Amino acid sequence: MTPTAARNTTLFIGIELSKKEWRLALASGQKIRQRTVPAGDRQALCTEIARAKEKLNLPPDCPVHSCYETGRDGFWIHRLLAQLGVINVVVDAASIEAPRRGRNAKTDRLDAQKLVRKLIGWCSGDRLVWRVAQVPTAADEDQRRPHREAERLKQERTAHRARIVSLLALHGVRAKLNAAQRLAPPLESLRDWNGAPLPEQLRQELQRELERLALVQEQIVALEQARELWLRQPQTPAQKIAARLLGLRGVGAVSAWLLACEFFAWRRFRNRRQVGALSGLCGTPYDSGEGQSEQGISKAGNKRVRWVMVELAWSWLRYQPDSELTHWFWRRFGHGNRRMRRIGIVALARKLLVALWKYWERGELPAGAVLKASV
Repeated sequence: MTPTAARNTTLFIGIELSKKEWRLALASGQKIRQRTVPAGDRQALCTEIARAKEKLNLPPDCPVHSCYETGRDGFWIHRLLAQLGVINVVVDAASIEAPRRGRNAKTDRLDAQKLVRKLIGWCSGDRLVWRVAQVPTAADEDQRRPHREAERLKQERTAHRARIVSLLALHGVRAKLNAAQRLAPPLESLRDWNGAPLPEQLRQELQRELERLALVQEQIVALEQARELWLRQPQTPAQKIAARLLGLRGVGAVSAWLLACEFFAWRRFRNRRQVGALSGLCGTPYDSGEGQSEQGISKAGNKRVRWVMVELAWSWLRYQPDSELTHWFWRRFGHGNRRMRRIGIVALARKLLVALWKYWERGELPAGAVLKASV
């Protein structure tokens, strides 16, 4: 069937999402029908799809293709559309080209219309109109919750600690918080700069901050204990990958768990270029006319993977001194200044990520690397 014939026998839907309403642009070719449904209303969505087939003279059993942009709503809408028999794609919002000059009108109506037109082109074979996000299963998505929650809790812990120290500094008190997140000396024995007891309202605020800090610390410890149990007795694919990565010297539990759940467990890579691109660690050259320069890494991929790989690269230099990657780094950047080594560590992070991908997928141990003694 030709692309033109497919357009005339297929219903295309561009969905512009918002908190209260979904804007639908429904088309079979050039003609576009615009409708609005309450956000998440399954019955209203089915009604509009059936009505569009009738109005656009399409068969009741014709295929339906849809798309929407990645955002706050995540992937549950994709799963809903799949249950309705709709062939849906989730589009990377950053990959949709925007006008480069002048002021341009922007409304939900225009955005939905633009989405459905690009969807028609994408279904006709033009794969360059945008980039499509890979949708994880519900189980894979759930595996990402623990380490993301731990990340937020650690940020909260830092905020509570900073607040407590700042409140005490207002009265000339220099106290410290120990590893158990308790004040040393205790709050009851603290005195201000003049040796007087702390004001009553300040003491009560500090007590509430300490209670919140203790709760956050308790939750962090619970998550860390659960992660240790999962790594000792791996059951899911993500846990098995994390346990395998943990066997390499220089790779810690946090790094192994994050790489497995965010990157390796549910994504499929065909080559090393895809691995580097998805992490955002690839370069972005500028080559136009006579001007040629390197603009730095793209930062277009998973930010958590990018952060942890840079940290892991420094750890690799320390704990894997005889590996080929370490030798390459010191040959290439070892004689440079501090700035050159910071640039070089990003290149090492990219190479190391590819090596870890080959290790868990193909069983290829990075050249010169060693396993932990307990493995």
